[in-house]
Amino acid sequence: MTGRRDFLSQPAPDNYVAGLGRGATGFTTRSDLGPAREGPSEDQIKEALAKRAAQLGFSDAVGKEEKEEDDDNDERYQDPDNEVGLFAGGVYDKDDDEADRIYRDIDEKMDKRRRARREAREKAEQEEYERKNPKIQQQFADLKRGLESVTEEEWAALPEVGDLTGKNRRSKQARQQRFYAVPDSVLAAAGSAGELGSTVMDDGAASTAGGSSAQDGTMTNFAKIGQARDKVLQVRLDQASQNGAATSGSATSVDPRGYLTSLAKTQLPESAAQVGDINRVRELLESVIKTNPNNGPGWTAAARLEELAGKIVAARNVIARGCEHCPKNEDVWLENIRLNEGRNAKIIAAQAIQKNNRSVRLWVEAMKLEDDTRSKKRVIRHALDHIPESEALWKEAVNLEEDPSDAKLLLAKATELIPLSVDLWLALARLETPENAQKVLNKARKHCPTSHEIWIAAARLQEQLGQGEKVNVMKRAAQVLVKESAMPKREEWIGEAEKCEQEGAIITCGAIIRETLGYGLDEDDDRKDTWLDDARGSINRGMYETARAIYAYALRVFPTSKTIWLAAADLERNHGSRDDLWQVLEKAVNAVPRSEVLWMMLAKEKWQAGEIDNARRVLARAFQQNPNNEDIWLAAVKLEAENGQIEQARGLLKTARQEAPTDRVWMKSAVFERQLDDLDAALDLVQQALNLFPASAKLWMMKGQIYEDLGKSLQAREAYSTGVKAVPKSVPLWLLYSRLEEKLGQLPKARSVLDRARLAVPKSAELWCESVRVERRAQNMKQAESLMERALRDVPKPDQGILWSEKIWHLTSRPQRKPRALEAIKEVDNDPTLLVAVARIFWGERRLEKAQNWFEKALVRDSDLGDSWAWYYKFLLEHGTEEKREEVISKCIGVEPRHGEVWQSVAKNPKNAKKSVEEILKLVTAELH
Repeated sequence: MTGRRDFLSQPAPDNYVAGLGRGATGFTTRSDLGPAREGPSEDQIKEALAKRAAQLGFSDAVGKEEKEEDDDNDERYQDPDNEVGLFAGGVYDKDDDEADRIYRDIDEKMDKRRRARREAREKAEQEEYERKNPKIQQQFADLKRGLESVTEEEWAALPEVGDLTGKNRRSKQARQQRFYAVPDSVLAAAGSAGELGSTVMDDGAASTAGGSSAQDGTMTNFAKIGQARDKVLQVRLDQASQNGAATSGSATSVDPRGYLTSLAKTQLPESAAQVGDINRVRELLESVIKTNPNNGPGWTAAARLEELAGKIVAARNVIARGCEHCPKNEDVWLENIRLNEGRNAKIIAAQAIQKNNRSVRLWVEAMKLEDDTRSKKRVIRHALDHIPESEALWKEAVNLEEDPSDAKLLLAKATELIPLSVDLWLALARLETPENAQKVLNKARKHCPTSHEIWIAAARLQEQLGQGEKVNVMKRAAQVLVKESAMPKREEWIGEAEKCEQEGAIITCGAIIRETLGYGLDEDDDRKDTWLDDARGSINRGMYETARAIYAYALRVFPTSKTIWLAAADLERNHGSRDDLWQVLEKAVNAVPRSEVLWMMLAKEKWQAGEIDNARRVLARAFQQNPNNEDIWLAAVKLEAENGQIEQARGLLKTARQEAPTDRVWMKSAVFERQLDDLDAALDLVQQALNLFPASAKLWMMKGQIYEDLGKSLQAREAYSTGVKAVPKSVPLWLLYSRLEEKLGQLPKARSVLDRARLAVPKSAELWCESVRVERRAQNMKQAESLMERALRDVPKPDQGILWSEKIWHLTSRPQRKPRALEAIKEVDNDPTLLVAVARIFWGERRLEKAQNWFEKALVRDSDLGDSWAWYYKFLLEHGTEEKREEVISKCIGVEPRHGEVWQSVAKNPKNAKKSVEEILKLVTAELH
């Protein structure tokens, strides 16, 4: 047997940990009361490795301490390019040890060479970091050294630091308002101690409950209390009787409103309610002026705070201290002068001027403190001695002078000292005679070549001398200003022209516009629209001469623009005379002879003025310039027909049908015969016209209407039926066909016609609305509502106004109309028919002002809709004044509306052919319901 023990009986090596080689270490579970056995520490592992290396003869490999590794070595295993540690599991022999030792020596040598530079750099970086991020102790080092000079009295006078944060303040208040429960025994004892008896003795004293003496001070005399109450009541009654002495007997006058509201008089004033805020602001401002005593606005704010608090004396004291600390701040001195009165204010002003003798504001304020003009002049002259170049002081001095000659002397001196002041030159020119004023303005132009005001003054002077048309000052002004690069903008020139118009300088106004309106606009720019916008802006501001000048200049550039001629004529019609309007239209027809609109406008103006022969001459000239023009032919026919020349009108129409055979001429011929009640001739003309123009919807409608007037319903049905086949897109023709069938009692036929119409014109709001009305008139409300819903889905939203109006007024109960109207406005914005419906809702609720506003909105949105004018006039008949009704009638006549469901049915009735717009308006108003 050998003496060697078996493996399991051998003692464990030093620092042996079971399972360490395979990575097993101690762990802890929740059931363990303590941790499992800890593994070896880092030092123990290093010691074991060193011992193992010594046994193998590699002692130098670990002879020196390695540098502590700060980086996590796990990252190297994540990088496939990092080969560090790949051979850590290999055999470490003597060659490896020698190589490691050589590399280590090299590293140490290199480290010694770089150490000095590295340490210097690190030291510099550390100093830079400490300089940029100093410690609190270092920041207050100089202040701490300054505490050496603080005396004991100053240290004792330092205020206590108050904690003003909201959180701590609320917690302190909560602690102060905290209540604690009191024991019942204490409450019971207190109640029994002050208990009184319920019996009254003969002398009026109350007996105590426990028979104790009344010497404890709790005795109460109820009799005397009653007597005192009676006396107080008697005094109040006497006062009331004295206040109501005008009343008879013992009656008293009591104000029922003041009696209940008398407590309002006992409320605190507004300043008392702000005491807390004032105190807080006062503390802040005191801190400001203590921290920076040279801060002028701080002193001013502190003084105004005291003034707001009602402490005027304190305010004066504060601002006086401010003047001491800020003697060069004129705002502080001005505030001090304002807070003082009379002699004190003058003394303060004198002190302020001594400190700031170059302050214009202080001199002006000192002048205002004087009572008489002589003293004010003396102050201003002293000021001019100190500040001779102040324009404001010279203006004040001139304003104080009552004699124009003295004022001229002052202005002459002022312009010598301040030659660049445009206002002083202009003031001097106004005071001089016209001849001297020219010399003054010439001097002013030399000194101020970039001032357009001087050039305008020169132009106005020439206008006053009667040479405004001969001498074109503004043309030279524009040339000089452009040369000096001081040409104002076009908008500024228009403003100067309007100012001249306000002051009566009409010629200068026109000259300014004529010479400057085109400045800054190239030919590529939209000059015409720009000038039209400028003219409209001047008209809106009431500057009609400026607008005329703008139109005149625009017509000089665009002589053949019909738009500008119409705008100029509209200006003269609304804001000018009849002669001016005729002159403008004469120039227009000469400049644009091919425009039939201008010819007819001129002829109409002549006709309305009663000059029938001149109107005929105008139309004759129009025929020469525009032969075979149907508009001029029809205008001539209307002129003759309105003046009772029936045969001449009929002859003109016959000639027109030969010279200008259009469907409109044939239709007007048939209308003319129909108005004369010659239905057979009208029918014959319509039949001839349909042979020439079978696609004219109006001719088919007129044929059916003539048959209806003749009482021939079957022929009318045939005419409408043929018409809708020839012109399937004509909505009015479909409507006439449907209404004829409904009038004949053929309701299914009417529905069928409307169904066909909606197929031909699928998104027509008028056809859908007529379908709803057919069902409503047949008392079939459910079908009407169903059709309305389909219509609102199919018709585009911008065209749904008539549908919403029908739904609101005929398919909605009265309480639901307003919400339905709100929904409609959200869906359809600014539709005139819908706006009228909303106005009628407000009218029904007696909200008259809102109703009127909505009616006016509808008229602004579309002034050509006659039904809106009729509803508005009907509203004014009940709730408007006579002046307002006349105004609406005159505006309606000026607009001459041509559309509207009811308006067209009345206006196109042959019986109303020769009636005026006012008569049509009243007839339509009567038809509305």
